[in-house]
Amino acid sequence: MLVDNHGRAINYLRLAVTDRCNLRCAYCMPAEGLDWLARKELLSYEEMIRLCTILAGMGIQKIRITGGEPFVRRDLMTFIEALVQLPGLDEVNITTNGVLTAPLIPQLKALGIHSLNLSLDTLDRNRFYAITRRDVFPAVWTSLQMALQHEMEVKINAVVMDGKNTQDILPLVALTKELPLSVRFIEEMPFNGSNGPGSGITWNYQRIHAAILKAHPALYKIPDPPSSTSMNYQIPGYRGTVGIIAAYTRSFCGSCNRIRVTPEGLLKTCLYDGGVLNIKDLMRMGLSDSRLEAELAAAFQHRYRSGWEAERSLTGSVHPSMALIGG
Repeated sequence: MLVDNHGRAINYLRLAVTDRCNLRCAYCMPAEGLDWLARKELLSYEEMIRLCTILAGMGIQKIRITGGEPFVRRDLMTFIEALVQLPGLDEVNITTNGVLTAPLIPQLKALGIHSLNLSLDTLDRNRFYAITRRDVFPAVWTSLQMALQHEMEVKINAVVMDGKNTQDILPLVALTKELPLSVRFIEEMPFNGSNGPGSGITWNYQRIHAAILKAHPALYKIPDPPSSTSMNYQIPGYRGTVGIIAAYTRSFCGSCNRIRVTPEGLLKTCLYDGGVLNIKDLMRMGLSDSRLEAELAAAFQHRYRSGWEAERSLTGSVHPSMALIGG
């Protein structure tokens, strides 16, 4: 088992396969998009399979494919087919915005992808367009319905933004009455590709919880899975659950079990660090698997204790886009 310098187990990789996205969510990137990475700057699928093979051998048991939007990268399904066959992996799951996902749900289910995280900040089509700058809500809703029909575990991730979608908190909670899914509300973070902080403090996890509790006084706490980033709740008689993720407040750092690899191959041992190891460069320099494993193991022994400590190590005021970080 992988253990870091603070005694925390590491068994979960969030692997970003692309920085590109077909939405332009305000909390993630500017309206004009980003300067996309050239294809040669991305980890190739072969390099990602090599990396995942090494990490699985070291103790990584769960991989979540993220982006950007994963499904905008060509031939992703072929990569997933290879990834799910790696020995040592217990789970391969996906985070998606759902725009392109619906037709792929049956194949994903057949490959053993049992969990889908769907980014969905509102159930109102007009507000969806205002937030994402794209009028594609029906496609996302279809993906949600298809995933549930195929009995996939579905988690809706909704970023709570002051003045933009706080009125959607209760309608999203209402989905859990009849549907067997989890709706998770996330504090807004500063990773929007622009200057200045995010507004996560305006609607922090306490305020989100208070808003739900006011409407549903019977809301009760349920056990959180090991290393969960969300505090989880349920309303009596409801089929689904509600979670709140203190992503800006960072109250879960003490049990963090995850690492990230960005589309260009940077290892991030904390969401808020600037990248601690350039895996792509090491691979293209010709390092052997054993040398790569040694470099990775050394990086895991220099993790920051918390996101606050990691952020203090950075310089500059421009926050990278979440599309460049990997979700």
